[in-house]
Amino acid sequence: MTDIKSMNQEELSSFLKELGQPAFRAKQVFQWLHRGVRSFDEMTNLSKALREQLAQSCLLAPPTVERKQVSALDGTIKYLWRLHDGNCIETVLMRYKHGNTVCISSQVGCRMGCAFCASTIAGKVRDLTPAEMLDQVLFTQIDSGAPISNIVLMGIGEPLDNFDTVMRFLELVNHPDGMNIGMRHISLSTCGLVDRIDELAKRQLQLTLSVSLHAPDDETRSKIMPVNKSVGVERLFASCRRYFEQTGRRISYEYAMIDGVNDTDWQADLLASHLKGTPGHVNLIPLNEVKESPLRPSRRVAAFQKRLESQGVTVTVRRKLGGDIDASCGQLRRKQMLEEQA
Repeated sequence: MTDIKSMNQEELSSFLKELGQPAFRAKQVFQWLHRGVRSFDEMTNLSKALREQLAQSCLLAPPTVERKQVSALDGTIKYLWRLHDGNCIETVLMRYKHGNTVCISSQVGCRMGCAFCASTIAGKVRDLTPAEMLDQVLFTQIDSGAPISNIVLMGIGEPLDNFDTVMRFLELVNHPDGMNIGMRHISLSTCGLVDRIDELAKRQLQLTLSVSLHAPDDETRSKIMPVNKSVGVERLFASCRRYFEQTGRRISYEYAMIDGVNDTDWQADLLASHLKGTPGHVNLIPLNEVKESPLRPSRRVAAFQKRLESQGVTVTVRRKLGGDIDASCGQLRRKQMLEEQA
């Protein structure tokens, strides 16, 4: 079966041409797909014969809601979607004054092994397709009734480990005949795949790159983020400097505050020295506790922030959303997996 929803309009035009269809059909089909139709029968301006032909040869497999949790505290919604092959992924809708943001997954599971993340506990199962990434945005918007204005690729998986798929997803979600969400309204988070950061810089996309840093020194970062053993902090910061020089886009550094691990004064000073001379923004994240992990939230967030700011670093502390609904990455999928195993 052909994954028609992962195609861009040019590919769709070629595909339909092989079916004997005129070029203008590609735009019609593309628009229907990006409205979130669940079957080809909903494409009412296509002939019945074409709809039947598409249904016989093409895959259209929207996700179904396995679980949905709504925060009584702030209206955050967490979805656990069941995919056509039985796997589950997570999507989170967060409401802000400036608009609604959806946090989407890029893989089923993750192979990066970060110690503080529930997404990686069972490893990586497979990459998502562009259609499966797009569907998270579309069907979150449809189910919630909340128009999506911003996207963050910070859910389950490492986006740059599924590079080609993510690039196609960005092309699709940015398309004027689709959801038309601008690149400046999209953030992509990576644990620091240096070669891929360099490749992303060449694309000259105007998205926001967020680097999951979490420690400024190799010893600490390698303990909590195995990817650092093959990358190293110095090489990572060098790639970040190149990214800024090529794109002009300031990088956001994500820093989960872990008690007694990465929250000391000397680590704040080292982080400030790494950022000296290159515009950047540090986002301090109060740690979400994962039952399987011994790591605990830091009690020094305010002191760490003050130390960085005294050295000219721009710092914010992320507001915690959805604390009552397993909103941190991987928790709901992990709960579902354990229940199914039991």
